[in-house]
Amino acid sequence: MKITFVTSNTGKLKEVKDKLEPLGIEVVGDKVYYPEIQTDSLREVARYGAQWLKNRLEAPFILDDSGLFLSALEGFPGVYSAYAYGTIGNRGILNLMNKKGDKRAEFRTAAALVDPNEKIHIFEGVCKGSVIGEERGKNGFGYDPVFIPEGYEITFGEMSTEEKNKISHRSLAFHEVYEYIKEHFSVEFDIS
Repeated sequence: MKITFVTSNTGKLKEVKDKLEPLGIEVVGDKVYYPEIQTDSLREVARYGAQWLKNRLEAPFILDDSGLFLSALEGFPGVYSAYAYGTIGNRGILNLMNKKGDKRAEFRTAAALVDPNEKIHIFEGVCKGSVIGEERGKNGFGYDPVFIPEGYEITFGEMSTEEKNKISHRSLAFHEVYEYIKEHFSVEFDIS
């Protein structure tokens, strides 16, 4: 069973491969460009990207849009997480958060699956936690070194991919992708 994951983020590709390949799904990365619309919904960004790629890529394929939503900043950076990270980085986010008492945060993912019939399905995952006042850990990518998931004392940046894949927003969304594939398209997805 083989599926294309559209991403230019090697960290995301590793996480999704580590999540799906042990379940029998070969994941092949593709860095093909697609436009991201300006909206406040990860779901809308993922759906638009999948729709745009439908006539440009062979199905099945998946893509995701993820973001860090900070309660004290009314959800910022949210859908603008990649832009904010590229512009101000973790230090900028920590500077903004150090002035706030509310450290609650959540990572969210919206994963879009385009099935062999070219229908789009959206699956979501959320991991609640908090942002700490410093960067800790060298694993993962993006905001991982400043985010501690609920019930843990270490950041995503201090976790191995295997540990993170047990609880992360992306892992939860892609588990739903896997369950949907297993239930609805196991025969049709066998295109290897």
